[in-house]
Amino acid sequence: MLMTEIDHALALPPREALALLATLPESQWFERKSARIAPRDLAVPLIAMANADGGYVVVGIWNGQVEGIGPKRVNDLRQAAVDFTRPPVSIHVSELPAAGGSVLVFRVDPGEYVHANGSGDAYLRIGDESRKLSYAERQDLESERGTGTYDGRAAHGVKLADLDPALLADYQTLIGSSTVERMLRARSLMTRDDQLTIAALLLFCRDSNIEFPNAHVRVLRYTEPYRGTGAEQTLDADGDIRFDGPLAEQIDQAAAQIETWLPKRRALAASGRFEPVPILPRAAWLEGLVNAVVHRNYANHGEHIRVEIFPDRLEITNPGRFPGRADPIDPTSVKRIARNPRIVRVLADMHIGQELGEGIRRMFEVMRHDGLWDPAYRCTGESVRLTLFARRRPAEEVPTTASQILAAMRQAALPLGTSDIAALAGVSQVTAGRHLKTLATAGLVTRDGGGTRDPHATWRLTDA
Repeated sequence: MLMTEIDHALALPPREALALLATLPESQWFERKSARIAPRDLAVPLIAMANADGGYVVVGIWNGQVEGIGPKRVNDLRQAAVDFTRPPVSIHVSELPAAGGSVLVFRVDPGEYVHANGSGDAYLRIGDESRKLSYAERQDLESERGTGTYDGRAAHGVKLADLDPALLADYQTLIGSSTVERMLRARSLMTRDDQLTIAALLLFCRDSNIEFPNAHVRVLRYTEPYRGTGAEQTLDADGDIRFDGPLAEQIDQAAAQIETWLPKRRALAASGRFEPVPILPRAAWLEGLVNAVVHRNYANHGEHIRVEIFPDRLEITNPGRFPGRADPIDPTSVKRIARNPRIVRVLADMHIGQELGEGIRRMFEVMRHDGLWDPAYRCTGESVRLTLFARRRPAEEVPTTASQILAAMRQAALPLGTSDIAALAGVSQVTAGRHLKTLATAGLVTRDGGGTRDPHATWRLTDA
């Protein structure tokens, strides 16, 4: 469920709004609590949503029944964020009249810092749960937030007139807001002193490149499986296009270009005929593109997102590292920490990625479903590179450790010695050597070098 459904429910007359709020499924952005909840316990979902993308907590609806809250309890619950969250979570509280009192609707803004309760426990909203963070997970979140989320900072000098009125009107209609200003505030796209945020600029301004000259997506097509340099460069003569402007349009236009340029092969299609079929599934590369746009580090003004299309693979390079100590060799373990929560939420409203922590897992599932190798991530300096290989997986599953070694080699994307592979995969050199021989027998890796004791010998992935 998206936040737009909650927005539309809250725009209805109170009786209809309560009936709908009682039936909507709980989600990343919505939770119901009983009128009997203690203010201390109410702090948990408020903290969890503030540490994620914000959302709504409705108090006074439980098990499908509307429970009115009396005036004394209303005041205590309204003070929950001030009394039991550190630093205080930013909320906006409204009341819906109900039998016996009121139902409270808490609109939670994305937090600029990591929020916790009086005991120091921090929570994060993941799907329809408010999960308590371990010490390491909290450190990761604090590392990512730093001095505040970048997309929530004021875009100094930018006025409402600088934003595209048609885009604003379309989004205002989408979420059912009565005015543009209310719409911007409802999605935390204005600061408390009514300045537009960087998120608002990137989402709704057609000239955002004036302030952010590299906030664009660049799609490149190569004629060979390697880039080459100078006279040996393999970039197609017409294979370099940049897409700028509002982020949603960047995604749509870049996706259309990728679909046009992605190599195709003849294969038996659902129609029962042999037809041109892209070498990679759309769902996988589109997820990678959306993730790059919503999670890139926009504070890095010197880099842009690059999508590079080769005859045998697609690579997406994105400014911004994985959060905290996340391991790119096991990217499915990466916790859901949104670097740009306002951008995430608006694009989710537009049905561009749901961003519920399942994007990376979805990519793996799609690639495996099509019999292709797992996606490979590699951290390079201050960026992350995703590679989607158009290579078939072996007919039989390789052992877990061997799979880990393959993942390490795909992440490195260059020939490596046995000791280097062992270090990347987190295994001993003896174990790495044994599994590399098994993989070589299966035709998955190739050894380049002299005799069996050649200290300079390297291993590389066998070409498809």
